[in-house]
Amino acid sequence: MIAADESALRRAIVATSLEMERLGINQGTSGNVSARYREGLLITPSGVSARELDEKQIVWLPLDITDDAELLRMERPSSEWRIHRDILRARDDINAVVHTHSIAATALAIHGRDIPALHYMVAAAGGKSIRCAPYAVFGSQQLSDHALAALDDRRACLLAHHGVIALGADLARAVWLAHEVEVLAKQYLLALQIGAPPLLSDEQMDEVLEKFKTYGRRNTEDR
Repeated sequence: MIAADESALRRAIVATSLEMERLGINQGTSGNVSARYREGLLITPSGVSARELDEKQIVWLPLDITDDAELLRMERPSSEWRIHRDILRARDDINAVVHTHSIAATALAIHGRDIPALHYMVAAAGGKSIRCAPYAVFGSQQLSDHALAALDDRRACLLAHHGVIALGADLARAVWLAHEVEVLAKQYLLALQIGAPPLLSDEQMDEVLEKFKTYGRRNTEDR
């Protein structure tokens, strides 16, 4: 999903920001969205709510941008631009990144909890759990480093005392996964009210992860 039409991709980022608010996984000026574009990324600006956002405000950054670049002072991208840059530089399989402050997932992140294998859909994030990265101040390189480590072999993670990062091959899949993480967090919080929930075994999760490799793909013999 490296779109040839920059304007269309900018509009898609705006639409994704609005969809995150509609789904209830983001609000106000919190959270951010990016998508790979040519040798860089398009990312939402700092301090602009989804309802006030338009495509002209979306900021383009090169993947090799550094902290002292004049472009950062001129364009004012999201304060979490380092996370987006570092993920897209490190992960060729990823073309879109969304960050939310969704309520249930953030409640777990406040406690520094991973989401364990309480439901097979945990595997949608790529592994047997959804990790929680350690706390670091927002916008920092340390936070980006923590997020990248928590996302090793994963497509989503929690950020302690902060929120959620979700990745996708495109914007639609990234925002779908961010919403799925919130659903799983709600299920975990409800299950905890009864007691520590029983978890799926490693073997059971291995089976689900194997099935997810072809889930939703059409059999070429049926075409």
